[in-house]
This record gives sequence, structure tokens and C-alpha cells, in this order.
Amino acid sequence: MKGTTHLAIGVAIGVTAAISHPFSAQHAAIYIAVAACSALSADLDGTNMLSGKLSGIARMIRELLLWGGLILTGILGYIYVMKGMLYTEWSIGAVAMSLLGFVSRSGVIRNALVSAIGSALLYGGIAGGMGWLMGLGVYVAWVPWLNHRGLTHTVWATAAWGSIGWGLEQQVHVDGVASVAVWGYVSHLVADTLTPSGVKWLYPLSKKTFKLPIGKL
Repeated sequence: MKGTTHLAIGVAIGVTAAISHPFSAQHAAIYIAVAACSALSADLDGTNMLSGKLSGIARMIRELLLWGGLILTGILGYIYVMKGMLYTEWSIGAVAMSLLGFVSRSGVIRNALVSAIGSALLYGGIAGGMGWLMGLGVYVAWVPWLNHRGLTHTVWATAAWGSIGWGLEQQVHVDGVASVAVWGYVSHLVADTLTPSGVKWLYPLSKKTFKLPIGKL
């Protein structure tokens, strides 16, 4: 299912929560933000609206590694031929850059960038003594390396996300944040269940795919 559809469902859940609880603009913003992020987070195991912007940066980094390494190798080679001077450390670095640019894929670099963000969140959680932020950091750092629609699309991941939401609720003292987080996450799994590919809700205990396709969404 398209990320925009997941986002729309998440926003609808957030708006519903804002209406059904004592209203304040601050609480409404929290509900909508939590629900929207929850509805999108399961797809961090691939390219989605949360990580998609990093794909362009990843491609740029790959190009810089490749061409930067080749150009530097050429310059060092010219210096060696013309002046007989060999800069060993620089030469090793230039060759390593070129090889890394050749063998690395943009998707791997993108995943590394997402993991770096997760690591920063983890550090922030440790520094601030916020368990929910540590959990979020671990989630963000880990899931980009998982197979798409694998472990993130399960009841276990939903429970883990719910615990993060519960920790956030204790932090901000806004009733219903944990429920909104769970419903947002569940909405993603339910929506993907309605597609032809379906969802393995009980993976890895069971590899059975649950699906009720209603067309291309």
C-alpha cells in the first residue's frame, strides 16, 4: 500500500483521538504526530515516506565516494609518474574510496543513514534517561536491515511499538498516546493485509501470509 494512504489513515486516527479526548491544540498535535509516524514506521524496513528522502543523499554519497576516489587516485598516480613520489596512506585511502563506491549500493548507504539517526536517538535517550526514546532509537537503527514486510509487520513488533508509545505517554502525560501509537501501527498492518502480498502477522513463529486483497492500493 502507498505511503500516502498509510499516512492518511494515521492522520485520521490522530484526529479521532484528538476529538475523543479533552481537546487542546498541543494534545491534538501530539496525537496526530504519533499516529502518523506509527502508521508509517513499519515500512522503515524499506524505502518509505520517512526514509525516502535519504535515498537521494545516499546516491550522492555513493557518487562522491566513487568519483572522489577515482579522481584522487588519478592525481596521486600523476604525482608518482611525474615526480616519483608515492603517498602510501593517501593512495590506500583513494583506492578504498573507489572500491567502496563501486561495491556499495545506494540502499545500503540509505540504511546506514537511517541507522545513524537511530543511534543518535538511542544516545539521546540514554543521555536524557528516556526509556521510550532508547527503544525508538533501537527500532530505527535495527529495522532498515530487515526483510521488507518481515518482522516489522507482526504482532510482536506492534507490542514493541506499543511499549515505546506507553513510555512516551508517561513522558508527556497525555492520556491515550500509547493507544494511538498501537492503533496507528496496527492500521499499517491491516492496510497491508488488504493487498495481494499480505502480511505474515505471526512471523517468525509462522510464515503463513494473511491477506484479503481488495485490489491495488
